[in-house]
Amino acid sequence: MAAPPATAVLPGPSLDALRAEIAACRRCPLHGPATQAVCGTGPKHAAVVLVGEQPGDQEDLAGAPFVGPAGQLLDRALAEAGLDRGALYLTNAVKHFKYEPRGKRRLHKTPNAAEVTACRWWLDRELAALAPRLVVALGATAATALAGRPVSVLRERGPMRFGARPGYVTVHPSYLLRLPEAAQSVAAYATFVADLRRIRDLAAA
Repeated sequence: MAAPPATAVLPGPSLDALRAEIAACRRCPLHGPATQAVCGTGPKHAAVVLVGEQPGDQEDLAGAPFVGPAGQLLDRALAEAGLDRGALYLTNAVKHFKYEPRGKRRLHKTPNAAEVTACRWWLDRELAALAPRLVVALGATAATALAGRPVSVLRERGPMRFGARPGYVTVHPSYLLRLPEAAQSVAAYATFVADLRRIRDLAAA
């Protein structure tokens, strides 16, 4: 079944009904090894939706987005930017954890284009149900899913329209965790917080 274009605005069920449908999703093979689908969380009238790439190991086990190390960094940055996580809706472009077993560990693998396209059906329906004022892409996978084309985060960072929806592109917090040098990490984190402040202002305008 072909995925709808990224610009489509689909009539959707309630968020509760949508979460039940996502939990039973078999649109791509990722549902097999994953523990469960990880649906978005947050208020149904959230003005801002944050879209990440996919659940990580801890999110897959907990069944909630952004609860692992990247989520903890995001929480700190949101607080510094004056954004209340409880007022935001957090979700991912891909709802199942894609990983490679390495002994007892499960190492993250980036979803491929087919997996992102298959899951865009759910992301479009989430956004249609929420009707947010601003959609924020955290990282390249989310930006590509929302824009319907490859997006370079570092070149296109900032405001961007995702079809009819106002949006914003910034890095995924996991990117900040991977930076090897302390000075680079501090600078990148400050830029990320500045992005979040701008997102706060855009959503309030």
